[in-house]
Order: sequence, then C-alpha cells, then structure tokens
Amino acid sequence: ATHCMEDIDKNFVHAVKAGDVMVGGFNFGCGSSREFGPACIAALGVRCIIAKSFARIFYRNGINNGMFLLETPDVYDLCQEGDELTVVVNREIQVNGRTVPIRPIPDNLFAIIQAGGLVARYRALNEAKERGEG
Repeated sequence: ATHCMEDIDKNFVHAVKAGDVMVGGFNFGCGSSREFGPACIAALGVRCIIAKSFARIFYRNGINNGMFLLETPDVYDLCQEGDELTVVVNREIQVNGRTVPIRPIPDNLFAIIQAGGLVARYRALNEAKERGEG
C-alpha cells in the first residue's frame, strides 16, 4: 500500500485518510488483474470508490475486499480533489449542491460489502449454518 497510486500522485499515500472516497473516470482499475489493487486502496482506509466505469476484474476484486464501488457517469465531472461527498447507500450521491441518483447494488453483492468482504461473508454464513440458522 505504500506505493498505491504513485504513478498518478506521489503524495497520495500521505494525503489519503481513512474514510476518504476516491473518484475516478472510465475503466477505473484497468490493468489490475489481482486483488492487490483494491486491497492496497482498502488498506489505506478508502472503502468507497465512485467512477464513470470500472474494469471488470477490479470491480469484482473490490467487492470481494468489501469495498463499496459505485458506477455513475456524472460525479467525476462535478467534483475536484478535496470536495466533500455524501453517499446515501443505494440511493444517491450528494456533491457540491447536486444530487446524483445511483443504481442500487444487487443484494448478493451488497451482503458481501456489508460483511467486509467475500471471506468474511462466507465465514458468517458457515457459522450461521453451524448454529442451525441457515
């Protein structure tokens, strides 16, 4: 994680704080074919990324790491670094006085995000089954 995003911004790892939201353009995460990309971003405390679109493998690896990934073509052009965003889960994003509606994340993927990732989700399901709850 100490080298996360350094090709774009050498200061990124020093400036990012837990709870920050990343905003990106088209095909965010392109070239990241392993879980290391989203895992490094998550290790820095970023749990939400909003982009115009995501590279397919990055998107699923991000979900598997418990990240909240939102696709919308509008937010990137409405904000700049340092702006505050409010994400109303599965409803909208508020940025600079504008409200951008978002599509809900499917229930099966949202359950993985809520659990903190795919491993945590299946661990919880297995434990529930062992207790006779599932």
